[in-house]
Amino acid sequence: MKQLLRTAQVPAKAMTALYLLLVMGLDLADVAAGGMGSGLLGTFVSVLAGLVAMVLSAGFVLYCMSVRRGQRAEFLTLFDGFSFVGKVIGLSIVISVFTFLWSLLFVIPGIIASYRYRFALYNLYENPGIGIMEALDMSKQQTVGYKSQLFVLDLTYVGWTLLASVPAVVLEWSVSYQTISQAASMSTPAAVAAIVAVSSIKWILLIDLWSCVVSLFYLPVYQCTELGYFDIAKETSGIGLGASPRKQSPDGLGGL
Repeated sequence: MKQLLRTAQVPAKAMTALYLLLVMGLDLADVAAGGMGSGLLGTFVSVLAGLVAMVLSAGFVLYCMSVRRGQRAEFLTLFDGFSFVGKVIGLSIVISVFTFLWSLLFVIPGIIASYRYRFALYNLYENPGIGIMEALDMSKQQTVGYKSQLFVLDLTYVGWTLLASVPAVVLEWSVSYQTISQAASMSTPAAVAAIVAVSSIKWILLIDLWSCVVSLFYLPVYQCTELGYFDIAKETSGIGLGASPRKQSPDGLGGL
């Protein structure tokens, strides 16, 4: 996969850096808006930042899809998700709701559900014309027999994930303690909000920069590898854009 990424028209690290820096900018805007108070503006900016980050994630996956298939992919590919933004947001919400409902039964069903719907967004990205529930149903069939392999794939990258998040855990405790100590000496709510906002922006900037640097070394490879599982799952299940339908056996059971 690393060899394949070297053939990309736009270097993988450059595209990943652009994607993560844009997400970091959204995080900072969210924190800055939160520092203004818990009013309507802060809530609006927070929701908007989350939705835009969701669509940028779609663009990054589309870039990785293009690289895997030897297609032309430029920096503007990162914004291709905005052409079907409604479906991206709608499907993401549906996946979150379904996974949450399965999690209410117990933790394990929720984890299984998250892997069951793993390819739903990929189906939508490569074929925006399909419906939300259709993308979900396709993922259910494609992930049969692949859930455990996807789980192992995630385990192989858990070290990178922890490395990227360690500063956030350490600094979260440190910043919280310092902020509370300083805020306790302030007499007005406005002053407290100001010191919390400034402190949060400073440390989130540092945390996001660290995460960005670490992610440059693994995120493109991880994403393209997962898309490799997606392509294989389409072929074996006979479901998905460009997949050849599975041939049914004489008994009508598909050879199962």
